[in-house]
Amino acid sequence: MLIELLPPVAIRVIYAVLIAINVAAFAMYGIDKKRAIADEWRIPEATLLTIAACCGAVGALFGMYTFRHKTRKPKFAYGVPAMLAVQLALFYWLFL
Repeated sequence: MLIELLPPVAIRVIYAVLIAINVAAFAMYGIDKKRAIADEWRIPEATLLTIAACCGAVGALFGMYTFRHKTRKPKFAYGVPAMLAVQLALFYWLFL
């Protein structure tokens, strides 16, 4: 397992980066929802999906349901939970 090979500082850095990515994903969904309501320039869907794919699926999913944003679009409604499942399996395989 990877956790046994890395020093504790590296593991803390990995966790900090994962938390930062998920907070950013959550914030991006909130910002996009606010801009949608105000009829302003929007964050592209590809960007929202990309941050979810880059280990930000937890934040993206929480953002989707907290702000009720993009929940009816199939690529978000099915894609983000699928990304989360893959990321959880990868995390489990690498760290537990």
